[in-house]
Amino acid sequence: MHQYATTGEADEQSAWSSTNAGGLPPKLFELQGKLYRKAKEEPGFRFYSLYGQLLRRDVLMAAWDRVASNNGCPGVDGITIDMIVDRPGSVAGLLDEIEQELRARTYRPSAVLRVMIPKANGKLRPLGIPTVKDRVVQTALKLVIEPIFEADFLECSHGFRPERSAHQALEQVQEHVREGKGVAYDADLSSYFDTIPHDKLMACVEKRIVDRSVLALIRLWLTTEVEEQDEDGGPPRRTRPTAGTPQGGVISPLLANLYLHWFDKLFHRDDGPRWWANARLVRYADDFVIQARFISDRLKSWVETTVEGRFGLTINRTKTTVRQVTPDRTDGLDFLGYRIWHAPKFHRPGERYLTSNPSPKAMVAERRNLRKLINPRMNWMPISMLIGLVNRQTRGWGVYHRQGRPFRQFYQINTFVGQRLMGHLRRRSQRPYRPPEGMGWWKHLTQQLGWEQLETSTIADR
Repeated sequence: MHQYATTGEADEQSAWSSTNAGGLPPKLFELQGKLYRKAKEEPGFRFYSLYGQLLRRDVLMAAWDRVASNNGCPGVDGITIDMIVDRPGSVAGLLDEIEQELRARTYRPSAVLRVMIPKANGKLRPLGIPTVKDRVVQTALKLVIEPIFEADFLECSHGFRPERSAHQALEQVQEHVREGKGVAYDADLSSYFDTIPHDKLMACVEKRIVDRSVLALIRLWLTTEVEEQDEDGGPPRRTRPTAGTPQGGVISPLLANLYLHWFDKLFHRDDGPRWWANARLVRYADDFVIQARFISDRLKSWVETTVEGRFGLTINRTKTTVRQVTPDRTDGLDFLGYRIWHAPKFHRPGERYLTSNPSPKAMVAERRNLRKLINPRMNWMPISMLIGLVNRQTRGWGVYHRQGRPFRQFYQINTFVGQRLMGHLRRRSQRPYRPPEGMGWWKHLTQQLGWEQLETSTIADR
């Protein structure tokens, strides 16, 4: 029987077979380790007694700590993290309330607040925000059940997993290219989080968990009402979803990852494309690419039939493409904000090397974000505060996009920010704004005003 791992044997160095890097309470970390090992050793075992673990004080406290550290927005009740900390009874009172409701089986989640956030392409994405209380309960359950599903997940899966990252997914794609699999089927799923069939998702959960109280909790969250503002200024509207798991919920990433895990399994089965097409799969949440020496019609048909027929999802065919990542092509594959391609060597004309840089779409999105920060409507803001916001934005973007050799892209972002800041200073000043005598603009912005450029020298020297 073939192994399900995509690159060698499955990785046994899980988050629960090493040190307690997450700083969890020792007994909770020990519980997670036991659940992980039990699930790993017995792939067919179904866990039937988990609900009682949610009543443990160390589990609820660890859940609160994680929710509080994220300091997210309030839900429909308007209650923030700070309000809970400052009110009588503080955190202990909230955890007492949660424990009592869970113990009495009277816990019912509040409606999820839906807000729209901008996507990289300028469109809007719905985000569901549970209340702080509901986020604590969801986090507590996630702490208990995540190790069970982690024991099953395959090496091709990288999204929403402890000790996994998008950079590892990118490295895996590049490794497959080096092995000669330079043709990639880049799939795009339409509104994945909003269209997961509830019945099929629960069937995936029930393959491992048969505790009725835990299953009832998950069903409650899947069918919780969603509240959104009326565009015409009327009262908020509430609807009850019949599919999907809202982005923004703590438990949603795990459930969404679990659903597509069964696509991974089918792909690597003895009769799957891993073997008859000698193909490789790399998935980060709902973004996945399939790599091979040649993408046949049979392979494309298998993906479309499996995703849309068996899983009840929709492939966006206008965005799903077959890409060439070969030395004779200059476009390559765009994946997770990077372009994986064969770039020309600077000192050896005609030769190319495999690398990854920020994708053109990622560059456009970053410039859009920076324009929102550095614009005439921000003239009221002290320049030190504005530059602090700019530094925060570019620092996070730069940390994520430092893979490969992004010298040119970082230089372009630095130039863009510098020019915007110079224009901003000139525009907000009633008299012509100039740097101090004997000092250029770049030195004035960086040394006196605190602008932090993206570092390019170390990248160029790699």
